[in-house]
Amino acid sequence: MNALLYGVTVLIWGSTWLAIKGQLGDVHPTASIAYRFALAAVILLAWARLRGLPLRYPLRVHGQFALMGALMFSTNFVCFYFAEEHLTTGLVSIVFAMSLVVNMVFARFFFKRAITVKTLIGGAVGLLGISTVFWPEFQNFGLSSDSGQGIALSALGTLVFCLGNVVSGKTQAAGIPVIQSTGYAMTYGALLMAPFAAVLGKGALFDPTPRYAGSLVYLAVFGSVVGFGAYLTLLGRIGGERAAYAMVLFPIVALLLSTMFEDFHWTGRDLAGVVLILIGNAVMLTDPTLLRRLTGNRFPAQPATSTQPTAESTADR
Repeated sequence: MNALLYGVTVLIWGSTWLAIKGQLGDVHPTASIAYRFALAAVILLAWARLRGLPLRYPLRVHGQFALMGALMFSTNFVCFYFAEEHLTTGLVSIVFAMSLVVNMVFARFFFKRAITVKTLIGGAVGLLGISTVFWPEFQNFGLSSDSGQGIALSALGTLVFCLGNVVSGKTQAAGIPVIQSTGYAMTYGALLMAPFAAVLGKGALFDPTPRYAGSLVYLAVFGSVVGFGAYLTLLGRIGGERAAYAMVLFPIVALLLSTMFEDFHWTGRDLAGVVLILIGNAVMLTDPTLLRRLTGNRFPAQPATSTQPTAESTADR
């Protein structure tokens, strides 16, 4: 089940960076974000109602939902949407891949999860692969340039997203299912964006073209409902630092889509980077017992100190 959730997260979220490009134009990004998560929230909460899932929670829990919405379904996406006005989607996804490292640090600080040697090596190799693939783009920006602004926005969006991971992890640990928590959080995220869209939006309120409307539906249904549902479930099962390794594979999906739709041409450097990413992914996800056998016990077992829910504790939710 975890492998399926992982694959869904990688494939869907790897494609959303290209879909976000379809949202950039006459409609202000805050309005596009509000539309996206309002539609996604309606779908999730309607599904929960049809299934007879509980939808009434105390005000304190709604405070957690609102914080989660502010961090994961509004503020961070403002950063990413504006970042894509300065950077290519590939470079934005690279910065977002750093959430792997940030999540490891946050998991250690907030949940007392040990950062294992295996996790560090797998993450380092994966990030090295990403840097190899996109090295020319790293060489073409300065801190005072448009690229520098895009990097800063992407980094801020990544940091905010990882803080949202912490809130989501604590919410799941408290026994609140993913469907309800995500649906309410997306509702609050859309509501937070609405006044900004009303004040800042100076262009069209909506773009009925197939490019904009189609990308909006894709981002709402697949990128938000399916993608976030898979990711947040994975977050509760295996922890933020391992779930975030899906971000390391996003650039590979982006490259494949660019090959098909943007006439991207592969080089030897690209292939080398992809191989490094896959090796890092294998190290990160290989069973610790098997990995210790293969490496002569160089990778110690991870202490059971996590306060996040485990696969067993969340399997019945």
